[in-house]
Amino acid sequence: MGSRQDQHAAAAPQPANRGAAVPAGQQKDAAAAGGRPGAGGNRRVLGDIGNVVHAHAHVLDGKINRPITRSFGAQLLRKAQADPSKNGVAVPPAERAGLKPVAKKVPVKLKPAAPRPKPAAKIVTGPGENRKPSEVAAGCSAPRKKVVHTLTTVLNHRSKEASIDDIDKLDGDNELAVVDYIDDIYRYYKEAQHECRPIDYMGSQPEINPKMRAILIDWLVEVTHKFELMPESMFLTMYVIDRFLSLQAVPRRELQLVGMAAMLISCKYEEIWAPEVDDFISIADYSYSRQQILSMEKNILNSMAWNLTVPTPYVFLVRFAKAAGSDKELEHMIFFFAEMALMEYGLVTVRPSLVAAFAVYAARCTLKRSPIWTETLKHHTGFAEPQLLEPAKVLVMAHAAAPECKLKAIYKKYSSEQYGRVSLRPPAVAAPQRLA
Repeated sequence: MGSRQDQHAAAAPQPANRGAAVPAGQQKDAAAAGGRPGAGGNRRVLGDIGNVVHAHAHVLDGKINRPITRSFGAQLLRKAQADPSKNGVAVPPAERAGLKPVAKKVPVKLKPAAPRPKPAAKIVTGPGENRKPSEVAAGCSAPRKKVVHTLTTVLNHRSKEASIDDIDKLDGDNELAVVDYIDDIYRYYKEAQHECRPIDYMGSQPEINPKMRAILIDWLVEVTHKFELMPESMFLTMYVIDRFLSLQAVPRRELQLVGMAAMLISCKYEEIWAPEVDDFISIADYSYSRQQILSMEKNILNSMAWNLTVPTPYVFLVRFAKAAGSDKELEHMIFFFAEMALMEYGLVTVRPSLVAAFAVYAARCTLKRSPIWTETLKHHTGFAEPQLLEPAKVLVMAHAAAPECKLKAIYKKYSSEQYGRVSLRPPAVAAPQRLA
């Protein structure tokens, strides 16, 4: 009976090549690797981790050369002087005597720097002598022109700044005035007003002309006054109408339907309590059904891609009227001319900020305010007086013709006491010679 070890050896599974002969060379390599000759002969034995060569070490003449910093080398040198052995091997006295001691760093005290002398004033004696050394070395023949701020230019600049009033100084405690952000807001408005603008669409409308559009707007002004809507709703309504007519051709019989649907959309966007669809059906004398109004509303919104957040002339009117230092009379006159501008088809493609500036200029002309266009208005509107003369002339002429015109909704609205009867003021036809 064999031993227990022999039984376990017999029961253990045998490798396939156990009985095969192994060449002597492979046995030697396997023995050197620490493995058995027949099993896993190609496996490497995990060596000492400390013997692994780092990637950044360099091998020179079979030796590993690792970069040693100056401080680390000095540390090794001090350790070798203190310890008479070198890596466990005794260092002979003669070799220890040859080790050079490491010099100890002594902090150097720096003397305080002497104050630099002030540069002498440069005296310019000629146009060619006021050049930099680099220009002289480079052989520059053309002298650089020095900008000289004379007393006249400085005084003109300061007087111009002094003539611009701070129109927000009284609203510092009013959180709704957002004084800290108001300049950024209107800078954005002036950039955004160029997007999604109406075009000159009458050429693509076979059944509509500018007179029909003026009749529609005159009727919508009456509706706005009857429903007591906000001016924001009215100006947005006019934008929606012109934008939709720029995108689609509309039959004559549906023009009023477009106006009703546009006002319904604007009221939902601007008003707290918007009129209902039945109110518009009633005010249109039941000319259109509820389904027709809602279908047109959906058609307008889809055509405009639901984009209703646009700067209308109203947002600029509020700011420019404030820059004009407006009292109530001037404010009513500005909005009177702004609504008169809505009737003019020729101003449809004009950007809203410019339309608002026209209204301010025409109002100040009518009320004989002097000066008509101040530096404050020029600063906040961004327009100079010559840019406003011809369009303001159109508004003044429309004011003069309003009493005899058949479309009098705006004229009657601003002839009421609620609006200071500003439309009854004499038009500025022969007033400033600029408008003559």
